[in-house]
Amino acid sequence: MILQPVVNIAEICAQKGVENVVLSPGSRCAPLTIAFARHPKLKVRTVSDERAAAFIALGMAQTTGKPTVIICTSGTAALNYAPAVAEAFFLQVPLLVLTADRPPEWIDQLDGQTIRQQHVYGQHIKNSYTFPVDLDHKDAIWHSNRLVSEALNHTTSYPAGPVHINIPLREPFYPPPGEEIRFDETVKVIEEEHNTYPLSADQASRLQADLQHYPRILVVAGQDNYNPALLKNLRKFVQATGAVVAGDIISNVHSLPEAIRYQDALLACPDEEKLLSLQPDLLITFGKSIISKSLKLHLRKYKPKAHWHVQPAGQAADTFQALTKIVRCEPDSFFSLLATEPVTAVATSFAKNWQNLNHKAGDFLQQYTSSAGYSELSVLARVLQQLPQPGNLHLANSMAVRYANILGLPADKDIAVFANRGTSGIDGSTSTAVGCALTSPHITTLLTGDLAFFYDRNGLWHNYLPQNLRIVLLNNHAGGIFRLIEGPKQQPELEEFFETRQPLQAENTARDFKMQYTACHSLAELEKQLPHFFAANAGASILEIFTDSKENAAAFAAYKQALRKTL
Repeated sequence: MILQPVVNIAEICAQKGVENVVLSPGSRCAPLTIAFARHPKLKVRTVSDERAAAFIALGMAQTTGKPTVIICTSGTAALNYAPAVAEAFFLQVPLLVLTADRPPEWIDQLDGQTIRQQHVYGQHIKNSYTFPVDLDHKDAIWHSNRLVSEALNHTTSYPAGPVHINIPLREPFYPPPGEEIRFDETVKVIEEEHNTYPLSADQASRLQADLQHYPRILVVAGQDNYNPALLKNLRKFVQATGAVVAGDIISNVHSLPEAIRYQDALLACPDEEKLLSLQPDLLITFGKSIISKSLKLHLRKYKPKAHWHVQPAGQAADTFQALTKIVRCEPDSFFSLLATEPVTAVATSFAKNWQNLNHKAGDFLQQYTSSAGYSELSVLARVLQQLPQPGNLHLANSMAVRYANILGLPADKDIAVFANRGTSGIDGSTSTAVGCALTSPHITTLLTGDLAFFYDRNGLWHNYLPQNLRIVLLNNHAGGIFRLIEGPKQQPELEEFFETRQPLQAENTARDFKMQYTACHSLAELEKQLPHFFAANAGASILEIFTDSKENAAAFAAYKQALRKTL
């Protein structure tokens, strides 16, 4: 029989709002598999590749904002979770990681599928727990139930993230045929009322007084989920103070009409006087990472007099080497309560400097990508213009996310943008997009390169392929980013050891997983295919766009030269 405390794990998860569970098959985890699979309130899916399973769960938790549970057997299965666990840790996404294990007396005794699993995720986990081995005593049952509640509470306390419970299990793993699993709805559950981190009246008053010393205010939004309430208060702050707001595509501030969305392009301006006119007195930041290297370098060179970072709790990064104050509150509360400072002439002039360059960069990008020849940049400009809305956009790492950040999204696009920028690896991009599509009613588009796509094909290897998934695959048969950055492109080892050229095409992958497939070799083909590809009834599809790595590099160099000349 399956011990009741093990069954209680599933019941506690259900009572605490868990909806989605992704497990990978194994024998040691069988009691967990059976308990979760039979629970009537949990949606359980099985994915054989643990690395893909964990990233799919990450995409689910990203999309829903609720913890997703992942379950695997003992041994290296737990290690295969590690890339997604690290991503969830830095991206602040709630995951509950349940790993089955052998009892402690059998560790290091040459038994199969056995490694040292306690604290296996090291410093990339919010907390690690070990489930009691022997559950006969009532205190052990109390302990086991309490531990599950604590772990789930910890996944969502700020900053959210992954929490691990290692669960040693003895045989037998399977109940007798026909034995019923009973879920105890009276099991002890510990709820937690999380802090909303408001800004107090006294804090707001002091900060308001400080703001008067800084007429030129620049707000930089880091990676964040789409949050209409935050955007509403941020706009009030901008209108009240004359502040400038800049944000990468992954900051999800593109729907703010005043947002600077072409900072990657406009900061290529060669005019030192114009760049100096963009220097803020006060830099206010919130959110997580920044993609734009140009923005980072600009603010490190043209440092503000003060830099305030708004973050409820946790470690605050000094990304621009200018941090002077950490404000412990929710950004929503900060911008709401400080939206009272009158706009000054200096603030108006400062905002105009940014907006003029932003408009010039935006006009250039539109004209250039409309008239330029066939390259990855011109291709992605057309894809972004035709994204269905409302919808989700997932950006794979390497050049896909960088191109998208250069091009940006217009204010009228109802698109939620996601990217695995916690660790910024190419692993798991497809799987994460699959997890999003499985938990969202909207079309989910993944923009990816060939290396990231083929690296993560197992994200499609399961029985739950979502029909609202669209994959736009830029295939230049290489890691094209290495031909665009200084250093590797000058080396004789470029093609073999950096670009790692490969001959693969996605047509066989599409056939294997019963996806619609379209190949594209020109702008004319692309413009013809995009409406069909994005049609609501098109089903799960791959649009593979073939380009040449050398031609992309030449086109990107021409783009940068023309941009600098225009600015």
